[in-house]
Amino acid sequence: MTTTMSEAKPLKAERKRRSTPGPQVEGGSSDARRTAAAILDVLGGVRTPSDAAVAVGVSLPRYYALESRAIEGLVKACEARPKGRVASPDKELHVLRREVETLRRECERKQALVRAAQRTVGLALPEPKWTKGKRKRRPVVRALKAAEVLRSEPTPRSTPQEVTREETVT
Repeated sequence: MTTTMSEAKPLKAERKRRSTPGPQVEGGSSDARRTAAAILDVLGGVRTPSDAAVAVGVSLPRYYALESRAIEGLVKACEARPKGRVASPDKELHVLRREVETLRRECERKQALVRAAQRTVGLALPEPKWTKGKRKRRPVVRALKAAEVLRSEPTPRSTPQEVTREETVT
């Protein structure tokens, strides 16, 4: 099986480009992309700042504020990044939760071993500090005072209306 040179490797002209030229920008709203393009046009010398402000639909001072924020973001993005993995708060939280779960299981295991050793030696188990179930409700002082008042008052024999009826009947 012999292959010719043209079959083995396509010519450079026939090769398709795998990537588009220029930066790959993902995300951002259409307004943000339009503003960024206008700022780059001004920095590249294609537009004047007042033309860019009109194109974006903002005042000239607002355009300058946007431009300075954009340059700030550019400088911040150009900062050197630390080598290796960077600890994120989410990952740290996951690691700490896993560690808590491991320590909880270890504590339960040790408690079970202590209980087994106490049973083997013949020690009485200590009373738990908490009780499962309903706590006894402590009486409220106001309720006790109200009950005392109710007990001390004599019960009324009859209401004033009943008294007047009794007097008229007799």
